[in-house]
Amino acid sequence: MSLQSQTLDALQLPSLPYQRPLLLIGHGTRDDEGRQTFLDFAEVYQKLDTSRPVIPCFLELTAPTILEGVETCIQQGYRDISALPLLLFAARHNKFDVTNELDRTRLLYPNLQFHYGRHLGITPPLIDLWRKRLAQLDGPEHNPDEIERADTILLFVGRGSSDPDANGDLCKLARIMWEGSGYGSVETCFIGITHPRLEDGFRRAYLHGPKRIIVLPYFLFTGALVKKIYSITEAQQQQYRHIAMVNLPEMGITPEIVQIVREREIETHLGQVQMNCEMCKFRLAAKTGNDHHHHGHDHSHGHHHGGSHETIDPYANLENYHDRIWQIP
Repeated sequence: MSLQSQTLDALQLPSLPYQRPLLLIGHGTRDDEGRQTFLDFAEVYQKLDTSRPVIPCFLELTAPTILEGVETCIQQGYRDISALPLLLFAARHNKFDVTNELDRTRLLYPNLQFHYGRHLGITPPLIDLWRKRLAQLDGPEHNPDEIERADTILLFVGRGSSDPDANGDLCKLARIMWEGSGYGSVETCFIGITHPRLEDGFRRAYLHGPKRIIVLPYFLFTGALVKKIYSITEAQQQQYRHIAMVNLPEMGITPEIVQIVREREIETHLGQVQMNCEMCKFRLAAKTGNDHHHHGHDHSHGHHHGGSHETIDPYANLENYHDRIWQIP
């Protein structure tokens, strides 16, 4: 048994106020390893507290769907359900798509009651998690040439979103991680949807003249996009052999994630869920009357969601991105 497994097994979680089932909602991926890691997390989380069922499901790309997860709760005799999206930031999926799918289930089962949880967000445990991992990279095993932090650039890589609020959160987190760290600088980029893309992130990092670049994929679990980051980093390393490059792994199943999920689950029981509505483009559009969608502060609304990504990235061109980003889909 690994040290991390022992640490997870030894976790003491705060008690839940109610024995209400938890619908744990993942983004979804076509990558089998990424899908299984999410299911493994749900299993670990369930074993830590068997007083209520933990039902894993996915928003898109793979099964079980949210409807199938809800029906599993119903089959076990539940009508009062905590629904928690396991997402890092509050972007379209959190504000818009998951809530839409929950609304659809209510059309089939009108007596259901959902208590919707919030995303993980920027929290001290996640910051501590990454600081510990970065500290490990200072050791001789990962830094045999003893390159100073002052000669090292952090390259934060996010998934990317059509919601500027979520993209701004990644930039904020990267800044928090950099200040006081001793690293030469930090650059923030994305693997898709928004800009700058990862290749541009590397170009910006090179302008600092670094001896080392640490690539930090800000993802919960592995998947096609994480593997794409690894592939692009490897190609950059082949081209710039004089610069040492280190690619950190995604967060994975860690005690920090488990503890934050527990906090979010308890919030759904106590009615303490808070969302950032002030900078939500859906709410801003509703306030100015430029959009027909309703966006309430409880983030329960009935929007249409097609269930899959567009095959062509509508934001691939930077000019198109700026033209479209504040439009409501």
